[in-house]
Amino acid sequence: MIAAIRQLFRQKQARSAPAIPAGERAYAVGDVHGRLDLFNGMIAAIERDDALRGSADTTIVLLGDLVDRGPDSAGVIAAARRLQQRRKVRIITGNHEEMFLESFYDPELLRHFLRYGGRETILSYPLDPAELDAMDLNELRVMLHKVVPDEDIAFIGSFEDRVEIGDYLFVHAGVRPGSSLELQFPRETRWIREPFLSHTGDHGRVIVHGHTITHRPEVLQNRIGIDTGAYMSGRLTAIGLEGTTRWLIEAREGDGSVETSTRPI
Repeated sequence: MIAAIRQLFRQKQARSAPAIPAGERAYAVGDVHGRLDLFNGMIAAIERDDALRGSADTTIVLLGDLVDRGPDSAGVIAAARRLQQRRKVRIITGNHEEMFLESFYDPELLRHFLRYGGRETILSYPLDPAELDAMDLNELRVMLHKVVPDEDIAFIGSFEDRVEIGDYLFVHAGVRPGSSLELQFPRETRWIREPFLSHTGDHGRVIVHGHTITHRPEVLQNRIGIDTGAYMSGRLTAIGLEGTTRWLIEAREGDGSVETSTRPI
């Protein structure tokens, strides 16, 4: 009798565990921030992992903030575009992509963009640092239209606000607790920290997000945060999801190379 009760309890737990639909697999990659080396290493690791796990309808979700702070935002954008041309890839708009696009039209927003890593993004395009420093904001805004290819602007403009797969909702920063997931404001899903981070209640989906840097991935009951500060820590994190199974992939800078590892959660 006791064994039967335990079995029923295990079955109930299995049914209630967050899951990806049968036949599908998903990977979500945290904030890249211009680290093309780590991004290339991560994508190679994901493709190896995906092949080893067998056939599935696989989606790779990039959680946003591909640009700023690191040394090669232009290279990351180009690499993400090439990846999307050959794989099923969905890309979420981060707050740094939002600032980048807005800076093309508003000098004050450009000033804000430059303070938070935009200088590195601009210099990853063909612009000399001394030339950049000699410009005022209006001159730089005009120059941006010349040095950043239209295809990059259009590509970044095509990014999504959110991606939902099974019991998981992928956003850049988080959601407003207590508000319907269907009625979340995109600006909040790109910028929010509190009260999202400290909220312990159910959101209706497990929220997978970046935006807030932590030393290690945060795998909680209601959310999973995977921004491990690639641009400063040298560690880029991704999560893999299939059925109710979860695992982490890490790409980290080594001695002149990028090393990767995978571990279950």
